Amino acid sequence: MERIAIISGLRTPMAKAGGTFKTLQADTLGSKLVREVMLRSPVEYDEVDEVIIGNVAQPIHAANVARVIALRAGFSETIPAVTVHRNCASGMESITTAAAKIHAGEGSVYLCGGVESMSNIPLVYNKKMTSLFERLAKSKTALDRLRALFGFRPAFLKPVVGLMSGLTDPVSGLLMGSTAEVLAGDFGISREEQDAFALESHQKAQRAKESGRFAQESMAVIYDDFNGAFLDFDDGIRAGQTIEKLARLKPFFDKRNGTVTAGNASQVTDAAAAVVVMGESEAKARGLTPLGYLRAYSYSGLEPKRMGLGPVFATHKLFAETGLAMQDIELVEVNEAFAAQVLACLKAFDSKTFAATHLGSTKAVGAIDPKRVNVNGGAIALGHPVGMSGTRLVLTILHELRNRDLQRGLATLCIGGGQGAALLLEVE
Repeated sequence: MERIAIISGLRTPMAKAGGTFKTLQADTLGSKLVREVMLRSPVEYDEVDEVIIGNVAQPIHAANVARVIALRAGFSETIPAVTVHRNCASGMESITTAAAKIHAGEGSVYLCGGVESMSNIPLVYNKKMTSLFERLAKSKTALDRLRALFGFRPAFLKPVVGLMSGLTDPVSGLLMGSTAEVLAGDFGISREEQDAFALESHQKAQRAKESGRFAQESMAVIYDDFNGAFLDFDDGIRAGQTIEKLARLKPFFDKRNGTVTAGNASQVTDAAAAVVVMGESEAKARGLTPLGYLRAYSYSGLEPKRMGLGPVFATHKLFAETGLAMQDIELVEVNEAFAAQVLACLKAFDSKTFAATHLGSTKAVGAIDPKRVNVNGGAIALGHPVGMSGTRLVLTILHELRNRDLQRGLATLCIGGGQGAALLLEVE
């Protein structure tokens, strides 16, 4: 099929949850980003057929947050908008949904992206408290209300933490971090290996920040309009991170025997990213030079308990569909949900036994040179705003391919619930 041209795009800085962007709900953060993308784009607002935004924890005050973002960013009321949700791959889903629509002839130009305000994922009343509210609402007399109130207990006020609920797979019953512990056990990945990987992520991200590399793909965001305060860098990168500091952190998901800590896992973060896409022929007809192209993509399912291996399953499927092999790939972006998860994927990619057992193949998917993986660091240093990360991976790898005068890259991630996504990206 025709390649999809990614004309231009931007992301916001990645801000630690509960910090700089905590007052910006997803619709506000997203609209600031989309407005700037459109102002810098060679495409006019009225030329966009639809706005497609990935988001996981959709805000209760902005149902179909993509529509709210589109209107607040300056799109006409006549331009439709839809929110898509594939957990961690939601930002990729926005792009591949647009690709499918373009291939089907449903439209020509799309604004795609992802946004997540993890700071604003709410606390929720538990069932006992909501039942009390229900009894109070149904009470017809003061005596009925008094009886209902006498049934109140302080434990009713214990909230359900929306973030923790969202990061727990209802099928396996495991937190996402616990699935990483499963992989660490399966592949014999030590705590020391994970901490070393995490340290390298921060070091690579710090170098990219200092060189101005991230400025190519990001914009400054005013988060305090009254005072004009803004953020123009990714504030999760720890310049002074050391292996000793990482080693002092206690396991978070398995207190006794675990190896996954807050230091070797992705950070909880707020951010948004967006791109303008169209068919390659459309871009040529307009005389545009795209940032790059989406050539092909694949999604795959796997056991939820081992969801972190999703990149291996999806990439195997992608190569089967395109006839390519790992040696054809020059750069790789693997979302760093957890150090153990990425390290497990790297081992599985290179394992004939894994391919034979799980992929029905006689040969391994292919070894990946670690020097070509996440060359500017990843989510351990930058953060993983779940609805946005997929779009960021696409932006990051296309810029890096151009900077290095390379042609072909792979952007891939694991998806909570047991899926994987893999996108084949190219530049001229």
